[in-house]
Parts: sequence; C-alpha cells; structure tokens
Amino acid sequence: MENIETRTIAKVTRRIVPFLIVCYFAAYLDRVNVGFAALTMNKALGLSASAFGLGAGIFFLSYFVFEVPSNLLLERFGARKWIARIMFTWAILSGAMAFIHSESSFYIVRVLLGAAEAGFFPGIIFYLTLWFPAAYRARIIGYFMVAIPLSTVIGGPVSGLLLGMDGFAGFAGWQWLFIMEAVPALVLAFAVLVYLTDKPEQATWLTAEERTWLSTRLAAEQRLRETEKSFSVMEALGNTRVLLLSFVYFGAVAVNYGLGFFLPTIVHGFGLSYTATGFVTALPFAVGAVAMVYWGRRSDAKGERSEHVGLALLISGLGIAASTLIEDPTGKMIAISIAGFGIFAVLPVFWTLPTAFLSGPAAAGGIAIINSLGNLAGFAGPYVVGIIKDRTGSFTIGLLVIAGAAFLAMMVALSLQHDTKLEAPPAE
Repeated sequence: MENIETRTIAKVTRRIVPFLIVCYFAAYLDRVNVGFAALTMNKALGLSASAFGLGAGIFFLSYFVFEVPSNLLLERFGARKWIARIMFTWAILSGAMAFIHSESSFYIVRVLLGAAEAGFFPGIIFYLTLWFPAAYRARIIGYFMVAIPLSTVIGGPVSGLLLGMDGFAGFAGWQWLFIMEAVPALVLAFAVLVYLTDKPEQATWLTAEERTWLSTRLAAEQRLRETEKSFSVMEALGNTRVLLLSFVYFGAVAVNYGLGFFLPTIVHGFGLSYTATGFVTALPFAVGAVAMVYWGRRSDAKGERSEHVGLALLISGLGIAASTLIEDPTGKMIAISIAGFGIFAVLPVFWTLPTAFLSGPAAAGGIAIINSLGNLAGFAGPYVVGIIKDRTGSFTIGLLVIAGAAFLAMMVALSLQHDTKLEAPPAE
C-alpha cells in the first residue's frame, strides 16, 4: 500500500502538472511563433533582420515592466483568476499579430503582448511551490517546462504547414499562423477558471488526510526557511542572491532566444521547404525536452543544484560555439542539438534556487524579478544577433556572442553558495 506522501504527491502531480504543461505550451508557442512567421512575414512587411530582432525582442521590455506587479497581484488574488486573465489577454493580442501591416505596428503589438503575458511563468513557478515540497521541485518544474521545447517540437511542423495556407480566404500563411495558434490559449483561459485550485486546503479532490499531510509538510518547510531568514518583498527585490540569479538567468535566456528566434531562418537557409524547416528546427527542442526531465530528476536524486546549472550552461555554450565552426548542415544541427540539451536542462534546476531561500510574497516578488531581469536577454539576444547579421551577412559572430553569455552565466552559477541541501530524496 502506498504511504501518504507517495500517494498525495502522485495525485497532485496527475491533477496539476499535465494541465499546466498544456497552458505553458500555448503561452510559449504564442511567444515564439514569430520566428516561423518571419520566413514570409519579413518580406511581406519589408522587415530587415535587425528590425525583426528588435520586434521579436521588444516583447521582453514590456514583459519586464509588468512582471513583478503582475506576480504580486497573482499572490493577492489567487492563481486561478489571475492566470485566466493573463491567458485571455495574451490570446487576443497574439491573434492580433495577424493584422499588423508595418514595422511600427509589429513593434506595438509585440509590446502589448509582452505586457499581457507578464507574470504567467513566474506565477506558475510560485504556484508550484504552493503544492510541492522542495525535494520534488526540480523534477516537477522539469515536467512543467518541457512545454518549452515541445512548443517547437510540435509547433514547428504545425507552423510550417500553416504557412502553406497562403492565400486561403484572402489571408497570408503567416496570418493564419497567428490566428490559429492563438485559439488554444483563448479556450484554456476559461478552462483555468474551472480546473485549477488555488491552495491544497481547498482541494476537494484530495482526501482530508492527504490535504492535512501536504499542508503540514509545506508549512513546516516555510517555517524552516523563515527561521533562517524571512525576507520582505522589498528585501527580496534587492537581495544580492536574487540579483546574481537574475544574471545567471539572463545568460540562459540570451542563449535560448538568441538562437531560437533565428533558428528557422538558419535551417531554411539549408535549402529546405517550409514544412521540412519546421521538422528540422524541432530536433534540438526534442533533445531539450528529454534533457529537462532527465536533468531535473538527476538534480533531485543527487540533492545538488548549482553545479547542475553550471554544467548545463557550459554544454549550451560549447554546442552553439561549435555550430559556428561547422558548415555541413547535418553537423551544424548535431552541434545545435547538443546546445539544445544544455539550454533546456538548465531551466528546471535553476528555478529551485530562489525558492530555496524565499517564501510567501517574497517568493512571488523574487521569482518575478529574476524572471523579468533575466528575460531582458530576450530583448538583447535577438536584437544583437539581428544587428550583427545585417552588418556581417552571417549569424556566426552573433551566435558566438550568446555562447559567451552562457559561459559568463556558468561562472556565476558555480560561484553561488546557496543552501540547496535537500531532505532525503523521495523514493522513486
């Protein structure tokens, strides 16, 4: 017979994680599908590589401005209502991308989309801390964040096919891409209101014994963190460790988006069709999906965090740097796939670090500031790569720049001395 811990964690995982994966899949797809739309949209709107990089990245400037306020409001009003609000507004604006007609309108809608989505990801990370004890978090975050690479593994080929709808009902293929890929988020916004539960105490789908065990375990962990140091929201926002973690995340995000937004263009340059480009682009992300689950479980099993983060960043930087030295398309994709392992392996383990010393409103604010500062690299990475591409005619120097960002982030990650010792790892 299963003990209370095993039974409760399994039940919570089955109830919450698959649904959140679907929600984040929709969010990430709507964030990055602009990379596939660029294959035909840029020519239609007359966008240069640097203009596209600016528009792709400007999303993160408004995302940065609204991130912390949004996450604090989530903590105040509850995850269910606030996440539903976020999903509804970003779905509308993602669909509105189909109706842009110039460089300026491209920038405007991307700015509004960033503001709409602000708070979603850190809100989910905070939400998971309300349901899962520390010893489970790397694997659970890994399961949840597998939606990131899956959004390209599945979304890449789908986006390629949607581009093939060019001319249907008077819309271009890139317009159909934005319209059709906004629909899942719109539907899920209403599903969130019905399906999510804000706190374990409200979970009627758990038995009374399971609710009591989970609430007691989580409360004990919070008391332990607060015994060592209880942070206010403002203290968390100015905390040195929070700022250093923001720097680490900045490097990880620079690699992710600096490569991700331009990868369809790089792959299409091999001479492939739009559909084939979608499938080939998906390969590094398929590797990344496996890496996220494997690396998160490995970190939980060993009870170690910082070295796992640093090694993953090293792998990502080496893979990208190696790809610039290889001309053969097959070899280049192998190197980029190795980079994909590191890019996505770092994420689930990284997000256990702030929750190792923050809790309550401070955790909501701290997670949000790390995510918002780190995601400024989502602006810087694509913009820098785009400018360098326009000036040199090649992606090589731009990719080396983001590889360098990964190496710097690795050194900071390895220098951090977090108290990340876990309780005995739970039985598999």
